[in-house]
Amino acid sequence: MSDTLFEKIIRREIPADIVYEDDLSLAFRDITPQAPVHILVIPKKPIPMLEKAEAEDQGLLGHLLLVVQKIAAQEKLAKGFRVVINNGEHGGQTVFHLHLHLLGDRPMDWPPG
Repeated sequence: MSDTLFEKIIRREIPADIVYEDDLSLAFRDITPQAPVHILVIPKKPIPMLEKAEAEDQGLLGHLLLVVQKIAAQEKLAKGFRVVINNGEHGGQTVFHLHLHLLGDRPMDWPPG
């Protein structure tokens, strides 16, 4: 797999507004936000999409959700937030490195999309 935009952000080759980082993950503000708070949470391990995750990634996947929880608290999203994972072309995925969208600070409509 060739380097994605997100892998270049992890290596600091491309600037990003980073809001959180640990050994397993990185989170930064989306450059085309769809809500007042729109943060992408990515694993540092390059997993192309959710359907390509393996059983060995179970702990990492759970870790990403706990990171979302931390960031939501940090961003004061006490009224609620939405977490979105796009998978594949028809799922709306444009960067093929697994990422979670944290959206908040406004009411979310249902159904999405």
